Amino acid sequence: MNPEQWLAQYDEKLKQAAAGAAKADKALREVGGSATSQDGEITVRVNASGATTGLVLRPGVRDIEPEHLARQILELTRQAQRAAGEQVVVAMQEFIGDGAALDVVKAHLPEGHTSDGADEPMNVELKRDTRADDEYFDNPPEVVN
Repeated sequence: MNPEQWLAQYDEKLKQAAAGAAKADKALREVGGSATSQDGEITVRVNASGATTGLVLRPGVRDIEPEHLARQILELTRQAQRAAGEQVVVAMQEFIGDGAALDVVKAHLPEGHTSDGADEPMNVELKRDTRADDEYFDNPPEVVN
């Protein structure tokens, strides 16, 4: 192969790589996840990195105990992050294919992705605090995740 042909092929490969990178960038900019509580009172939205971009609390949340509300918001955030993670995996899979590079992307998703088999819905009722009000307020729970 002469140098001009090699240079032309190399230039074509660079153009293809740039086009693929632009396509992946556009796809990742459109990634987002959301999750809504079963009663529809809480909705959480996240971006591709898993950062919360929206939180909607409807009037019915006023009747929810603060500890329970906090747990629901955290669980919905986790669900939204996993949904966004799946979109990231799909976008990157199209760009880099399966392999070690995709494994690195998957490993850095904040809550994994929905197809990794780790989805276990949280049973909020099992975690509900059933203490009497006096005991609850004397020793309130710490809401940290």
